[in-house]
Amino acid sequence: MKDGVRIAVVGTGAIAQLTHIPVLAKMRGASLVALCDNDGAKARALADRFEVPDVYTDFEELLDSDELDAVVIATPNHLHEPHVLSALRKKLHVLCERPLALTVRGVERCLAAAQKADRCLVVGHNQRFRSDVQALDQFIRNGELGQVTSIRAGIMQLKKSGDGWRNRRAESGGGVFMEHGLPLLDLAMWLADGPAPVRLSSHMRRGRGAGAVEDEMQVFMECANGMMVIIYLSWAHVGDEDRWWFETHATRGSARLAPLRVIKELNGRPVDVSPSGAAAREGAFQQSYRAEIAHFVSLIRGESPYEPPTDQVLIQRIVEAIYKAAEDGKEIRF
Repeated sequence: MKDGVRIAVVGTGAIAQLTHIPVLAKMRGASLVALCDNDGAKARALADRFEVPDVYTDFEELLDSDELDAVVIATPNHLHEPHVLSALRKKLHVLCERPLALTVRGVERCLAAAQKADRCLVVGHNQRFRSDVQALDQFIRNGELGQVTSIRAGIMQLKKSGDGWRNRRAESGGGVFMEHGLPLLDLAMWLADGPAPVRLSSHMRRGRGAGAVEDEMQVFMECANGMMVIIYLSWAHVGDEDRWWFETHATRGSARLAPLRVIKELNGRPVDVSPSGAAAREGAFQQSYRAEIAHFVSLIRGESPYEPPTDQVLIQRIVEAIYKAAEDGKEIRF
């Protein structure tokens, strides 16, 4: 890896254009050597813009190249599992956008393939890499706020029209929850250190047609340690602006993100202990992806310890329970 880890980006949609490609094009220790997309003209235009040497329209042809160490999978959700498995069979390291697969068994297949290939498999939960999330994580793991009792999160996105793959259930796996709820669920479980779920209820509003996806979802989950996770989502919000929130409540304090504010009980009184410092030069979105990709490169180079993303099995179990509870109108007990 004299010239850096050689990486190809597979799928050149919005997320790849906004984050993966521009970040990798400038990252030290990495070389963006190829783009792959079935829209060859789009891929070529991006390759010319970011000075990427090669373009492929066939994924298997890309994998036959001897000039690769790793791939970033940024294709539609239903293609993640087959693309991950194919890349691992070729002994490539993989960073896959969420979700890793659309079923629990699919997640397990990907984990087994990575173990067999002895390669790093990373799931793109970029929210974990936000600088404010990292700071909050330290407060929680150091026990400064006491035991986490509930996490409340959500997003209200202004109503938009569209007929892309995210609106077709067979390709996306779901609507607003798969797009916005999954990263919030993952973040909640990661910060709380993966407590076992006990019971769950959910409600959704889904469009017409057999393949329609949900526009709105509400989730209520109780965990074995008594912690509650409450998530509210809508991408059909009629209002004047988008809203995003993430709140953590604990026995000796509380915190919220964007911006990070931490309140801690000291001598029986609530005190603002929010970290201070210079404002970030870039927004949380771009910063989180830059940190995530840098971590992926450091894993491949052996500069950071690798831990398989086995927690994604539990996350996918919860996802499947959320949809089943909403469809059946009944509480799920684990």
